[in-house]
Amino acid sequence: MKGNFVKDIKNDEYIEGSFMIMKRLFNEGKRLEAYIGDKTGDVKVCIQNSDNLKVGDVIYIKASNNNGFQVREYKKKTNYDLNDFLPAISKPIDEIMEEMQDMSEEEFKSEECKTLNDYFFSNKDFVESFKRGIGGLNQHHNYIGGLAEHTLNVMYMTKTMAYRYDCLHKDIAILAAKLHDIGKTVEYNVEGPFSVSMRGEMEGHIVIGITMLEEAFNAGGKIYSEDFKNRIRGCVVQHHGKVEYGSPKVPNTEEAYIVHYADFIDATMNKVGQIRDGVEPGSWTEYDRRIGTKLYI
Repeated sequence: MKGNFVKDIKNDEYIEGSFMIMKRLFNEGKRLEAYIGDKTGDVKVCIQNSDNLKVGDVIYIKASNNNGFQVREYKKKTNYDLNDFLPAISKPIDEIMEEMQDMSEEEFKSEECKTLNDYFFSNKDFVESFKRGIGGLNQHHNYIGGLAEHTLNVMYMTKTMAYRYDCLHKDIAILAAKLHDIGKTVEYNVEGPFSVSMRGEMEGHIVIGITMLEEAFNAGGKIYSEDFKNRIRGCVVQHHGKVEYGSPKVPNTEEAYIVHYADFIDATMNKVGQIRDGVEPGSWTEYDRRIGTKLYI
């Protein structure tokens, strides 16, 4: 049994249940200060008589609230449902993937677009990683399924803008929107507390994504024209919009501008939604560094 969820813990004098070690703060002898949590949040505790507890361990605890939660008794668990401990999208992920597939079948008519799309989304291993992917650690869509949700939203807005402004390469813009964050399937570890992988630290998802694209282009051979490859590369490289935001180049094609703004809007509005949650209408939120302001709800 999972027991308490963090969201249910208020000023309880006593808590009992299973939680994951999310972050170690301080360790002296057998006394460990750490954040423990589950899919609903985390809480700071002091664990007495800790014995080689690592980030990612799941422990069943009994704790009292005495100027903070003091864990006097715990037991490591090996049999648990990981989904209890990692935040995830509430909408069924397969519905998101189906909507992405429907848009792809509707918009991708050229051999180049269909082949590049199929290289990734006909690969079962890639699709499973994509479905479990996150949009980021803290920035936006920071939950299992967040990558797919973000990608669908960026595709949708890219399609709308591409048609509204009569983009010359609508199919390339929409395909680039679908592929713009594929590097995040490698950038982040999601089988425990979310973290950045070694490749993520060294390269980042834009560079990883370009590497993945080059592998796809090499596999396709002469199917792809140089113009097609350059336009797809450009959208992925430039989708953050500014060098200071992580893009090696600023947008310099019509489709790259569209993908950038679609990405920016969705990332920002997802963060706004997270800030808004739990705040009473007619009141102000706390200042948020990501959007650079506080919000009146």
